Order: sequence, then C-alpha cells, then structure tokens
Amino acid sequence: MKKITQLDDPRYIKALSHPLRVRILAILEERTASPVQIADQLDASLGVVSYHVRTLERLGLIKLVRTNPVRGAVEHHYRARPRPTISDHGWDAAPPVAKQALLSSFLQQVGAYTNAAAAAGGFDRADAHFTRTVAKLDAKAWKQLAKACEQLLQTIDTLEAESAKRIAKDPHAEGIVDTGLVIMLFEAARLAGPEPKKRRARRPRTARVAE
Repeated sequence: MKKITQLDDPRYIKALSHPLRVRILAILEERTASPVQIADQLDASLGVVSYHVRTLERLGLIKLVRTNPVRGAVEHHYRARPRPTISDHGWDAAPPVAKQALLSSFLQQVGAYTNAAAAAGGFDRADAHFTRTVAKLDAKAWKQLAKACEQLLQTIDTLEAESAKRIAKDPHAEGIVDTGLVIMLFEAARLAGPEPKKRRARRPRTARVAE
C-alpha cells in the first residue's frame, strides 16, 4: 500500500475520524501490540477493537509485524507506521477538515499522556515544567516565537541523540526517564469572551432651583 505522506490524504483523515482509532493508533506508536492487548488496555470490546485495527491496517496507518500461535488460534501483532511529516507549507495548504482531524487526535493524545503522567507523579520533580502563557504579539514577534519553537525541537533531537549514545554505554545508569514535552503555538481565543465596551460616563444632572 502507498505510504501516506500528505496531511490531506483521505485515508489519514478517515483514520483520525473515530476516537477509538485515535487511541489505538497512539498505543501502536509506542509499542507493538495485538488487538487482545489493546482491548485489555482500553477496557474495550475485542470485536470492536479488532474491527478498528483492521481499518487502520487497510488505511495504511499500521502494519502487521508478527504472528504468534496461541491456544489453537493466531495472534496478530501490529505497529504504527510513521505519520506524515507536516511542513509549514503543507499545514497552510491543508483543508480545514484535515487540520481539525489532526488537531482532535493530537489534543486527545496530549490529554491522555499528561493525565497519566500526572497520576504517576511525572510532574513531581523540582525541575518539571508546565506553563500557559498568553501574549499580545505583532507579526514580527510571532515569527520570532515560531522560530524559537523550531529551534527547541532541533535541540531536543540533538539532546536525545547524545543521550542515546550514553545510554548505550550504560543502559542501567541512574536518571534515565521517559520524557514528555508538548509545544503548541496558536492564535489564542479569549476564555472570558470579548472585553465589554466602555460605557460613557453620565454627566451628573444639575438640580433646578425654582425661582
């Protein structure tokens, strides 16, 4: 099957149109798993999970990596294929339905990851970080901030590569952790709604004095 490389590929949009498929895809992006294992993790019906796994395979988002005989049956294990790489131009050119499908999928995964991490004490470290910032920026400042986000992503890739070399030499060294980082830059919507219009101050009435 042809690899999905474009965000607006109809197969990609369809794959992300169902919340359970989004959750299944998130699991298979982390590890290899069978429908039985996925159903157990998601507390979902095996029949329903198997249907969505077959759909994801047919759409080209996951691939079969191995089979195991289990009590007279065959257990299929799957792994996610790489998601399409999205450039600034590709994102700008993508239709709204494709953007919304990807955003919904991404936000679901972010919520699941951060909630699970918080429950497991992932934010307990003194140097853990979470911030929500709202700023009023002009066009120049926006471009500079977008560039800073790109540079941070490049820094992460460099740090991970350097870390992988050290871990390869000492896989059991202290301080090795699975690390999560979410970067989002977007035009903010005011949660409180638009600012109320300022009312013109009324001039005090002057009492008339009867002559």
